[in-house]
Amino acid sequence: MNNKLTIFIVEDDEWYGQILHYHLSMNPDYDVKVFMTGKECLDNLYQRPDLITIDFSLPDMSGDKLFKEIRVTAPYVPVIVISAQEKIATAVELLKMGISDYFIKDDNTKELLWNAIIKIRENISLKEEIRVLRAQLVDKYDFTNLIKGNSPAILKIFALMEKAAKTVINVSITGETGTGKELVAKAIHMNSDRREKPFVAINMAAIPTELMESELFGHEKGAFTGAIGRKTGKFEEANHGTLFLDEIGELDMAVQSKLLRVLQERTLQRVGGSEKIILDVRIIVATHKDLAEEVAKGKFREDLYYRVIGLPIALPPLRSRGGDIMFLSKFFLDQFCKENKMPSKSISAGARQKLSSYSYPGNIRELKTIIELAAIMCDGPEIKETDITFLPTVKNGDFLAQEKTLKEYTQQIIQYYLNKYDENIAIVARKLDIGKSTIYKMIQQQEL
Repeated sequence: MNNKLTIFIVEDDEWYGQILHYHLSMNPDYDVKVFMTGKECLDNLYQRPDLITIDFSLPDMSGDKLFKEIRVTAPYVPVIVISAQEKIATAVELLKMGISDYFIKDDNTKELLWNAIIKIRENISLKEEIRVLRAQLVDKYDFTNLIKGNSPAILKIFALMEKAAKTVINVSITGETGTGKELVAKAIHMNSDRREKPFVAINMAAIPTELMESELFGHEKGAFTGAIGRKTGKFEEANHGTLFLDEIGELDMAVQSKLLRVLQERTLQRVGGSEKIILDVRIIVATHKDLAEEVAKGKFREDLYYRVIGLPIALPPLRSRGGDIMFLSKFFLDQFCKENKMPSKSISAGARQKLSSYSYPGNIRELKTIIELAAIMCDGPEIKETDITFLPTVKNGDFLAQEKTLKEYTQQIIQYYLNKYDENIAIVARKLDIGKSTIYKMIQQQEL
């Protein structure tokens, strides 16, 4: 915000106008301009004043008419009326119209105006601070700031997130642990029209079944043993905002039935209560399970499945994101060095090859841990292959225990042979008895 506060004084009494001008100009941060008619004020609104004071009785128009004209061009500029009229009805009517204050011309007017301007300036500063913070918050949750990567797989996710943010359709996010499901949900919320309303997250897998209904819908005092007071549930907390139901595939069938009723009726009753609470909640769910498969197994209600599936977003595992592994590695390394006031470091060719050939069962979360550990282990300005330590996950040789798709197993096998034979595609194709075109195509699609 400008340091100068521009104040317009509209006053047909030249002597009184100059008194106000002199009094307010004692503050060097105030740029005060005096006009003797309403027309002069309106003609100068292009200067974008921060505050306007008007005399109610002007030679060319009444104060209420001038106020209405100001509102057309400058609807948010605060206006104070200063008048010799002491009619309470006039003041009340003007206040109803939206003026900021009404002062009677007397010995106290100058001080009243001085104090009112201080409060108005504080309010302007507060609004500007809120505007800046909101802009920073939206920027913070900008898709490309929150989720790093430029692979085709992640660019498709950005496109789906943008579509989700423009509507209130329910969203279902699937993906392995560590792929960033909650980050995606929060980014959709922060880029939607509900960004100023609550974002409430609950992990279904972390809540005991017997407490789940109370956590979601709340309860009244005495609803059950231990209910010593009223509790607001997650749905109420998220009202008019977004509710993120993480790991919804873990929800007990009995609670699924009650959740379905709430989603259908858009109302809820707290446990032990009779009051119906109207809901306006956007639902985003996430799971690492295949919900359609869970429906087929009889572990998830089919009607609830169709209610929550909405816009499906399937987050790719890190091993399927090609060059994003190095993109993220560099980002995490720079971030860690900055946070710990360490000199910046680079990643050697050997370390890059080692990082690129790993399958990352823990996905992005695991990569971040590996990079941070490597930054600590590294003695020089460059991370070497020996600085990279993979965390113990699946036992060596227990290949099938990773439970990947056939495509993912194929990628891992081909990538292993490419690393082993120095990326000689002809040798790898011969060893695996596949066509070279198959490998070239997978490389082109950034699957390898």
